[in-house]
Amino acid sequence: MNVENAPPAIEVNGLVKDFRIYHRSHGKLKALLAGLANSILGRNGATGYSMYRALDNVTFDVPFGQAVALIGHNGSGKTTLLSVLSRVYLPTAGYARLNGPMISLLELGAGFHGELTAEENVFFTGAIRGLSEEQVRERYNDIVDFAELKAAQMDLPVRMFSSGMHLRLAFAVSVNMDADILLIDEGLAVGDEAFQEKCFRKIEEFKAQGKTLVIVTHELDHAERLADRVLWLERGRLIADGATGKILGDYRRAMMDEANAAHSG
Repeated sequence: MNVENAPPAIEVNGLVKDFRIYHRSHGKLKALLAGLANSILGRNGATGYSMYRALDNVTFDVPFGQAVALIGHNGSGKTTLLSVLSRVYLPTAGYARLNGPMISLLELGAGFHGELTAEENVFFTGAIRGLSEEQVRERYNDIVDFAELKAAQMDLPVRMFSSGMHLRLAFAVSVNMDADILLIDEGLAVGDEAFQEKCFRKIEEFKAQGKTLVIVTHELDHAERLADRVLWLERGRLIADGATGKILGDYRRAMMDEANAAHSG
């Protein structure tokens, strides 16, 4: 696929996401009651919260077949952006459009039901993602093998799984579903070093098939290995967008300058 001439897999335009920040632990209930009273009485009143802008007028496109890494400090808006792309959050303004089926590894295993067996969860997840029972059955052995689980373990309810087993199964299920776009939030931090390497190879296989990847990471070597392009976010704004080598070089220099300033101060 010619990436440069391909239509965009992801379109983000003027994206804004605001959150309400309540001033006290009981502020939300108080604000809701006050808002209801003011609405009934037809008057304005104190709301008990302030607004926090997590994303501020973010615009970019991602062509099909491109791998993009999102970097920036904690609180820069990376995970919020991925959450909007994953349809976990609705935009306050602007839009984010995905032009193809998507898999989100935002919260691995978030859809698993603790009382269902691992096998039942695999089929349940497949059904939610639009696969028939036959389609899931065709992938079932690949999922179990990738997760490095035994047949007897697949008969256990997932509440009995260790966190590592849970995450391995969730990752295996996610990457064996049909999708053109893969969204990952630190999803490569799964299991031990050997399993992480297997995850990398699976992502690289996904990328080699001409599919689209967006990954949020604090590990710059992950971005270096997987990404064709890097978006640098700070305080909700997109401050740099370009080739991986250049943007990571700029980011590393900025981090070094910050560290030197903090040390000298």
